[in-house]
Amino acid sequence: REAAPRFSAFLRQLYEEGQKNINKGPLTFEMDVQGYLIDEGGRNPLENFWNKTGSMVVLEKAISRVGPKQPEEQQAEVSCKERPIPVGLPISRARQLISFYTISQNPNVAESKISNPVPLPPVWVRCDRADPQQTLWLGAETLSTGNNIIGVTLYTVTSNGPLSNKNCSANLEELKESHRRRHQCSGLRMKGFASYKFLGGTLLDPHLLEDIPAPPERNIYVDCAWNAVMKILQIPPPTCAVTLRFQMAGGSPLSSVCEVSRELQFLLDLAEGLKTGVTEWRKSSGGKSAVELVQKLLKGLKDEADELMTPDNNEIESLQNDTAMIAGSMKTAFRSREDLDFAEQLWCKLWKSVTSYEELVKCFRLILQGFHCGELRALIHRGSNSLLSKLIEKCHHGSTEMVSFSGDTPVQMLLEIGVEKMKRDYVSYFVGEQLALHSDLDYFLSTSVTLQEQVHRVQKLHHVLEIVDSCADLLKRDSYGHVFLTQSCLKYYKENPVKETHELKLPVKEYFATDLYQNADLEMWRVEISSDRGQKEAKTVWQLSSNPPAEHVDTTSSGLLDDREGCNDPEGMCFVTLAKCSHVHFFPRRRHEW
Repeated sequence: REAAPRFSAFLRQLYEEGQKNINKGPLTFEMDVQGYLIDEGGRNPLENFWNKTGSMVVLEKAISRVGPKQPEEQQAEVSCKERPIPVGLPISRARQLISFYTISQNPNVAESKISNPVPLPPVWVRCDRADPQQTLWLGAETLSTGNNIIGVTLYTVTSNGPLSNKNCSANLEELKESHRRRHQCSGLRMKGFASYKFLGGTLLDPHLLEDIPAPPERNIYVDCAWNAVMKILQIPPPTCAVTLRFQMAGGSPLSSVCEVSRELQFLLDLAEGLKTGVTEWRKSSGGKSAVELVQKLLKGLKDEADELMTPDNNEIESLQNDTAMIAGSMKTAFRSREDLDFAEQLWCKLWKSVTSYEELVKCFRLILQGFHCGELRALIHRGSNSLLSKLIEKCHHGSTEMVSFSGDTPVQMLLEIGVEKMKRDYVSYFVGEQLALHSDLDYFLSTSVTLQEQVHRVQKLHHVLEIVDSCADLLKRDSYGHVFLTQSCLKYYKENPVKETHELKLPVKEYFATDLYQNADLEMWRVEISSDRGQKEAKTVWQLSSNPPAEHVDTTSSGLLDDREGCNDPEGMCFVTLAKCSHVHFFPRRRHEW
């Protein structure tokens, strides 16, 4: 009788502290249970089975943290970034917690000592699957009319697996009939979902995958949704709604634009160095030094001016390869430009070779000394705003200006020419491939913002390039789809920051669904059977997945499904998950009549 009020107070504290963002980690209830709040917009661990909006509380087995105390800042960082794998509670304890929740929300239970209960956020309890039904989650949320609580909805999620695919069959008609009996309903609505995964490297030649470190997370998913489900594991119909979902961490060696990613990373390092005052320089690759490469570049200009030689085609080709060294066997439309001006040629030399601040200063001094003599002339793009380009233009007109190569000036000069060069690279690609108009890129090319912000916008353009290039094979038969994808990405990044771990979702045309998923691996297939609407809505969910349906499920035995063979591949392993619900209404206590 005392536990329900204490549990209610625990949930209330958890909710209020979570709303104020003062929680430094999970809160503990009765030593063996810990809980935390997931705010609206946070990652929902039950997304496939309970996708309502708003806050929710997750309860799990308390994990003892033995070790020296850490500062609060470090504790917060650990709780957010290095949260240990959660552990489920025994089913008996989970049921007890759900009963505490139900009692604390029932205004008719005098023993709860809560005269006017305030609706608490929904509660979900992780279970250890040790019971015969292998219960994965137990959940509860209040039913209310206005400010009055009239009942609760109870949820049960069970999961079997990993199982051999041959044991994963189910009967849709039996699921429907079970739902009808449980909820005393006749009209049913059904919706099917399927998710296909293109592994990060599936689209590249096999020999390119040898002897490379584990790449960052790079996956492309095709999510399909449709109504009128006809059978379990039904192939999505051509009329289904299709969404491409991306996890695109830049810099993967599996990317066909990985060299451009390395160039961008150097740009980001320079920008970070300007902010912190400490620039991380590349280690020497063992080739020619930056000074030697600059001397060669200046000698080429002088030889041209003296008409001693024509431009060296091999040198031009080398510069183009420096811009974006793409392996010939990798399929990409991103190519180096042929209109590099002097500043851009200099950038191509320096970003791979300069190894120190002192070396950079020496390179810039050599360049300005050469142009101050009046013997050298170089092509500079019209409209170039970098300090180096302006100084060279002044030299062309017989004007000289001394520059103090001290402090941040050399690094900023290098960053400026890098930003301008990479902007032109992306314009050449997106406009040249007719994926965008120049006006579509105005936001990303603006010079009216700070140099640091320009770098961020260049990074956004590169992220769009990574996505579009990765989908080149997927969309090769749909030029409109390629344009639509590009435009959608550009629109998204005009309004949102770049997050390497963010999942970007973009809709594609219905008729293209078959082309997308016919050669992919089936990641998940799910059917939702529902009746009624609003608070009275009842839902049954059956799901087959290649991966565990929750974090606290052992992942050591998970495998992949084969969509072409359905569940008949004895070598494949999968998880079968079933989610059910029931409504419990609170009836007022009868008063004695005297």
